[in-house]
Amino acid sequence: QVQLVESGGGLVQSGDSLRLSCAASGRTFTIYAMGWFRQAPGKEREFVAAISWNGADKYYADSAKGRFTISRENGKNTMDLQMTGLRPEDTAVYYCATYLPTYPFDRYSDYAMYETWGLGTRVTVYS
Repeated sequence: QVQLVESGGGLVQSGDSLRLSCAASGRTFTIYAMGWFRQAPGKEREFVAAISWNGADKYYADSAKGRFTISRENGKNTMDLQMTGLRPEDTAVYYCATYLPTYPFDRYSDYAMYETWGLGTRVTVYS
């Protein structure tokens, strides 16, 4: 099984940018589609962005479109989330996860379709 570690979170001002990274180790990284989710205090975990195993297909939540960019480098076993124009409502713990490898990548926004999760990295945006 793959292990995931997120990094790159921090305390930033509204309008700033952050780049989150997800480093994978263990099982072959390239078999997995991947996703980013976030969870704000008192709220449910929500989908942010997802990427297919080869990076050809990318999907975003409406809240992330135009501001966030998901990418991956299979040769380095990493996946990133570049976030720009951050807002206070982006404040949350951000998690990366691997999509169930035997299922079609059509339920990418459903957290139940993801099997392995990192521990998260905290992003706090102040106005």
